[in-house]
Amino acid sequence: MSRRPSSFTDARDLADAVIDQTGGKIVLGLPLGLGKANLVVNALYARVAEDPALSLKIVTALTLETPHGVNDLHRRFIEPVAERLFAGYPELDYARARRKGTLPSNIEVIEFFLLAGRWLNVPDAQQDYISTNYTHAAEYVMAQGVNVVAHLVAKGAKAFSLSCNPDVTPDLLEARKAGACDFLLVGQVNDKLPFMEGDAAVAASDFSHILDGPDISHTLYGSPKLPVSLADHAMGLHIARLIPDGGTLQIGIGSIGDAVAHALILRHRQNDDFRSLVRELEGDAPSSPLGSDAPFDEGLYGLSEMFIDSFLDLMDADILKRAVDGVVLHAAFFIGTEAFYQRLRDMSDAERRRIAMKPVSWVNALFREEEEKRAARVKARFVNNAMMVTLLGAVVSDGLEDGRVVSGVGGQHDFIVQSFALDGARSIIALGATRESGGKTHSNIRWSYGNQTIPRHLRDIIVTEYGVADLRGKTDAQVIAAMLSVTDSRFQGTLLDRAKAAGKIPRGFKIPDAYRNNTPERIAEALGSAASAELLPPYPFGTDFTDVEQTLILALDHIKRASGSKTRLASLVLGGLTGVPAPGEHECLDRMKLARPGGLSERVSALLVKGALRSSPTT
Repeated sequence: MSRRPSSFTDARDLADAVIDQTGGKIVLGLPLGLGKANLVVNALYARVAEDPALSLKIVTALTLETPHGVNDLHRRFIEPVAERLFAGYPELDYARARRKGTLPSNIEVIEFFLLAGRWLNVPDAQQDYISTNYTHAAEYVMAQGVNVVAHLVAKGAKAFSLSCNPDVTPDLLEARKAGACDFLLVGQVNDKLPFMEGDAAVAASDFSHILDGPDISHTLYGSPKLPVSLADHAMGLHIARLIPDGGTLQIGIGSIGDAVAHALILRHRQNDDFRSLVRELEGDAPSSPLGSDAPFDEGLYGLSEMFIDSFLDLMDADILKRAVDGVVLHAAFFIGTEAFYQRLRDMSDAERRRIAMKPVSWVNALFREEEEKRAARVKARFVNNAMMVTLLGAVVSDGLEDGRVVSGVGGQHDFIVQSFALDGARSIIALGATRESGGKTHSNIRWSYGNQTIPRHLRDIIVTEYGVADLRGKTDAQVIAAMLSVTDSRFQGTLLDRAKAAGKIPRGFKIPDAYRNNTPERIAEALGSAASAELLPPYPFGTDFTDVEQTLILALDHIKRASGSKTRLASLVLGGLTGVPAPGEHECLDRMKLARPGGLSERVSALLVKGALRSSPTT
């Protein structure tokens, strides 16, 4: 007879049972992101924090926190959003303590991937980070001596589903079966999770304990969609031309991923509009020989570490339809909006079976079932984001020059390795050509950088809003020329001088005229009318933000880009004093509780918001 897990309705009782079975020395493995059993984790944390004789080591990735304001203006904006979207979501106590530097001495947290940019100035998080390709995370979890794994699960009639996060758990279960490790598998039921198939479906007998009951299900963590800028849309249009019919697609979360999906739908459903936009965008520059403009006939097969909601839109558009064993998308984990979760819950069982969840090691690598994977992953395009790229093609995605970790390597390196291992596959790295910091504009194309995520010998395709740089198999001089063609023109001269000084490009080389007008103004001129006509909307797949909040996001971003420059901030304040009121200005100030500012600080904040609204910041 198969063993039934012990059932609990109180997380504290379950925690006591785990402590009894482990002897109080707990090494707790948690899946990344949404899949964490927060109630179980908090109960274990509370018991260990109050008893120095116990110990808890948490081994995980991507600890999620509800957003909190980083300054007064941000707080005024984000707190009402958080109250609306995250009501009922239980915060992780270890994250709060770690951020404050108050973790008890008998509790340790080790992570493989950090929420991007959120832990830069938290020493414990920086010191207790393990840098790894996420494909290898399971072996590192075992090396830490894992003896408990706690998962958020969906409940079915005869089994449980790891749902949003197979992650590394199927690999751990396989290792446990082989005797390579031993651990208690603990499930926390959440009725809001969809029951996903594939390797996410796990027999009840594999669990030691289950937390379930009328008060156990809680709000799922949601990731609000941010606006897709014109630069993002430009990258999406460039990338959409690089995706061949009958191929394999991987894209990541964020505005660029949404831009790519939207552009693919435009290409398929509104092909004349798509071709016209691409022509406007390319201007006098020659089209990439890699490109394809035609609608999709055979369609695409999805293979993605991250399952983002726009994959569902690609399914609805009849683009994601090339099935492998009846499945059009294999993925390792998902996170998104409540609307995304609802769409998955509302699917029929037959529809949902077209999506199969697999462990990261299966998605991100070719080992095991290699022959079958090669047959399925034809004409693969792996689309990932970066922070910076050097002029010689090295990619910076995970950290800063001083060693601080922004996020992590995750699956990026693995997908790029696949792109070289699979016949006809390509890696596509997307990044905005510039960024604003300290009130200044900086180039994201650098001559060199002290941290590299992907070395230059794995350079392939780089896409900015200004075009496509095909680097694979090219000489260093050819790579530099290609990278300069997609660099913002404000920085081309300085970078070219660096390359010439290093002897890496001929002294007589000149950037062709077709690439000397790489400016935001050119992008706005090429795509602005399409944005106004809603061909390129800021939220192509919907948003949880109200109309007023959408306006405020642009205004606050404008203020953020001006921060660090007293001159630019003063200009915004002056605009708030003397400029013509913007449409909806009062509603925006009222939403920020600045319609009737009190002291000097509030009056300055109100003027900054007014100035940003009146100066019509571009997207």
